[in-house]
Amino acid sequence: MIRRRAFGAAALLPLAARAEGGGVLRVIVPYAPGGSSDTLARLLAPNLGAALGQTVVVENRAGAGSMLGTEAAAHATPDGNTVILSDMPHTIVPAMQPHMPYDPVADFAPVALLGVAPFAMFANATFPARDAADFAAQARARPEQLAVSSGGSGSASHLVAELFQHAAGCRLTHVPYRGAGPAMQDLAAGQVQCSFSTLATASAQVQSGLIRAIGVFADAEVPELPGVATMRAQGIDLVVEHWWAVLAPVRAPQPALARLAAALTQVVVSAEVAPRLATLGVTPKQESPAATRERIIADVARWQAVVTAAGITP
Repeated sequence: MIRRRAFGAAALLPLAARAEGGGVLRVIVPYAPGGSSDTLARLLAPNLGAALGQTVVVENRAGAGSMLGTEAAAHATPDGNTVILSDMPHTIVPAMQPHMPYDPVADFAPVALLGVAPFAMFANATFPARDAADFAAQARARPEQLAVSSGGSGSASHLVAELFQHAAGCRLTHVPYRGAGPAMQDLAAGQVQCSFSTLATASAQVQSGLIRAIGVFADAEVPELPGVATMRAQGIDLVVEHWWAVLAPVRAPQPALARLAAALTQVVVSAEVAPRLATLGVTPKQESPAATRERIIADVARWQAVVTAAGITP
């Protein structure tokens, strides 16, 4: 704790000088440094600290597929000074783990939704499919002969691939990798024919021209993928958003959470932060804590159904 406080004071000294007695706000990221959640937390921290007049410290607690950090947040002192920056895998892990040390719904109070990023389907640039519907037709004609890469068994990219196969009536051969990065690299190399991810993960390969988006899991076309039709427009009724949200221990005081929510809402749309979110492929999105709670409940049920139907095991 002493080292962490020293780091926060050194890194955010001007904010500490303006603090109004609110103490240190600890933002747990349940992943290692460098991922999208870590990048987002460190992007928000200085501006959030300024808005609150409080020192904000990002703490990486990686391990057990995000369970280690999430458990720490669930069991933290509920004083409003510890929160977690969570994302969609918060709702996937319970489907993959028979024994959970926390409840993903009951143990947390949503503070604020930060932003969303729709999933997209990507194909190797040399594969002769015009769009996702055409790809599905070719896959139906060649069951299990086309391969899909994922970031690992039970990962978000794997479960979205299962959703697609069910909705499109086709069967692909699943090739799991140790992370989304290697999965995209082998798609670019032509070792597999397709993969499912957010643009933030696939942007380098898209810009290189080695892969291309052939469908987006959104309600409408997205500016970052001009000309790429939605899955629904192609006759495949699927919408899948990766989301990021701040959650607190369930018994944290509501006045403190409301104050934090107001500051987060201000920061994510600010001129300093919003353009940088866009470069990560994240669109700021606001909804009530009750709506975020319903989002989490719906996703927990959705991914449990996918895991059960596909017979996926840890």
